[in-house]
Amino acid sequence: MSTLLVALAAFVGFIVAYHTYGRWLAKRIFNLDAAAEVPSKQLRDDIDFVPTKREVIFGHHFTSIAGTGPIVGPAIAVFWGWLPALLWVVFGSIFIGAVHDFGALVVSLRNRGQTVGEVAGRLISPRAKILFLLVLFFSLTIVLAIFGLVIATIFKLYPESVLSVWIEIPIAVAIGFWVYKRGGGLLIPSILALVMMYAAVYIGAYYLPIQMTWSKNPVVVWTVILMAYCFVASVLPVWSLMQPRDYINSHQLVLALGLLILGLLVASATGKADLFASAPAFATNLPVDAPPIWPFLFITIACGAVSGFHCLVSSGTSSKQVESEADAQYVGYGAMLLEGALAVIVILACCAGVGMGEFQRVTDETTGIYSYEPVLIAESNSQLTGHAAWATRYDASKGWESFNNLGHMVGAFVDGGGNFLSTLGIPLKLSIGVMAVLVASFAATTLDTATRLQRYVVQELALSLRIYPLTNKYAATAFAVVLALAVAMTPGPLGRGYGGMILWPLFGATNQLLAGLTFTVTVLYLWRRGKPVLFAAIPMVLMLLMPAWAMLWNLFNAQSGWIGGDGREPNYLRVAFGLVILGLQAWMMLEVILVMPKVKGVLEDALPPLPAKKWKANSSA
Repeated sequence: MSTLLVALAAFVGFIVAYHTYGRWLAKRIFNLDAAAEVPSKQLRDDIDFVPTKREVIFGHHFTSIAGTGPIVGPAIAVFWGWLPALLWVVFGSIFIGAVHDFGALVVSLRNRGQTVGEVAGRLISPRAKILFLLVLFFSLTIVLAIFGLVIATIFKLYPESVLSVWIEIPIAVAIGFWVYKRGGGLLIPSILALVMMYAAVYIGAYYLPIQMTWSKNPVVVWTVILMAYCFVASVLPVWSLMQPRDYINSHQLVLALGLLILGLLVASATGKADLFASAPAFATNLPVDAPPIWPFLFITIACGAVSGFHCLVSSGTSSKQVESEADAQYVGYGAMLLEGALAVIVILACCAGVGMGEFQRVTDETTGIYSYEPVLIAESNSQLTGHAAWATRYDASKGWESFNNLGHMVGAFVDGGGNFLSTLGIPLKLSIGVMAVLVASFAATTLDTATRLQRYVVQELALSLRIYPLTNKYAATAFAVVLALAVAMTPGPLGRGYGGMILWPLFGATNQLLAGLTFTVTVLYLWRRGKPVLFAAIPMVLMLLMPAWAMLWNLFNAQSGWIGGDGREPNYLRVAFGLVILGLQAWMMLEVILVMPKVKGVLEDALPPLPAKKWKANSSA
C-alpha cells in the first residue's frame, strides 16, 4: 500500500494548500475583486479576447501549461531517486509554481491582458521590456522545436496514438461552432467527443495504427505537418479550436488520471506495484557523467514544480479570456496544483509502474500486426519485475545520455502507466494506446499555444524595434513557425529532424530563469503598492540562482562543458544560446536593482485610456 499512501498524501497536501495558502494569496495579497473590469470584456474582439466560463478557461489553461513538461522532467529526474523528485514536485508546486502562475495571471489581468514582458517595461524600465521579450523569444523557440520533436517521436514510437490525436481536431472545431455560433451547451458534446477519441484509440491500437513505413525519417515528416498545423491553429480565433479542444483534453486528463489512480490502487492493494521495492528513494549507482543533483533537480523537473513557460500562458492567453477576476485563483493557482498531481503520478508510474514489469513490442513481419510481450529473466520464464525492471529501464551503465533521451523517458511513463491500467482488466495494448494519446494530446496543446504566444512576442518586439511587417499576425506566426522548423530540421544526435535535442539541455535552465524573471515582475508590482513581497522574493532568488548555476556548469565543467577542452570541440550553438540567455538575465537584474530603491510605494504610469466601444458584446463563451 506504500505507493497509494504516497499518492494520497501528496493529493491531500495539494487540496489543503489550495484552500489555505492559495486563499491567503487571493484575499490578502492580490485582493481579487469580482466586480473589477477584466481584459476579456474591456478589449473583446472574439479572436484573442473572449470572456470565457471558468471551467472552460481552466481546461485551456491547464492543458496548455501541462503538455509533456510534467512527464519528461520527472521521468528523467527519478534517476536521482524518487524521493527528491517527489519533494520538489509537491513543495515546489505549492509554494513556487502556483504562486508564479497566479501572480503572472493577476498582474496581466490588471494590465489589460499584457504579457509579462510588456508589463516589465512599465514596472521596471523600457529596456527591461526588450530584454524580457528577447528571453521569451529564445525560450519559445526552444519550446517549439522540442515539443514538435516530442509529438513526432510519440507518433513514431506509438502509431496507435495517431488517429485519436488528429480526429480530435475536426471534432473540436465542430464543438466550437456549435457552442459559440449556435449557442449550444458544451459539457455533453465534449463528453461525446471524449468517447469518440477513445473509440479512435481502440481502432488505432487494433485496426489502424498509422505508420509511415514509406518514409526513412517519419520524425521529419511529422514535424513538418505539425508546424503547418500550428500556423493554422494559432491564427484562428481561440473559440474555434483551442478552447473546445483543450476542454476535451481536460476531460481526457481527468479520466486518465482517474484510471491511473484506480489502477494504482488495485496494483498497490494486490502487491503488484511497490514503490519501495521497485526504485531507490535516493539513487547511489549514478552514471559517471551525470550532473549533480544540486542544482540540476530544480531545472530537470520544471513544469511539475515551477515553469517560466507558464507565465506566457497566464499573461499571454488566459488573462485575455478570464471573465471575472475572482476566477484567477481557480485558474492560476489551482491548475498548477493539478499539474503537480500529474507529476506525482508520473513519478509513481516511472518507478512503481515500471517495476511491475518490462515489456517490448513484437511485430509480425508478415502481417505487420504488433503486440506487447513481457521481457523475461535470462534462463527463466519469469517476467522482469521490481527493482530489476526499473534498473533495466534506468540502466546507469549506459551513461547520462540514456536518461536525457526524450523518447526513452516519455516511454517510461507510457509503459509504467500502461502497467497500472492493465490491472483494471484493460488489455496492455489498449492501455499503452490510451497513455500515448494522453501524452501526444497535451504536447500538441502546448505546441499550438506556444506558437500563438510566440506570435504575440514577435509582434511586440517588432513594434518596439519598428520592424513593422512583423507586426502583422500572419507574418509574425509564419516567422515563428519557420524559425522553429529550421531549428528542428538541424541535424541532431539521431539525424535530421532531431535538432531540438541539441537545444534540449538548454531548455530546463532557460525555462527556470524565465520563472525567476517573472517573479521579479510580480515582486515589483507588489513593491510599488506597498504589499508584502517576501513570499515571492524567496522563490525569485531561488529560480534565478539555480538555473544560472546549472547553465554555468553546463558551459564550463571540465568533463563535458559545452565550451570544449581536453580534445573536445565546442558546441557553438549551445554556447551561443547559453551566454546570450545569461547576459540578458544579468542585464535584466541590473535594471531591477537600479529601480527598486526608487519605486517603493510609487505606482507605475497608467495605461492610456481605452477607445470608445463600437459594438455590443455577446454572451460569454
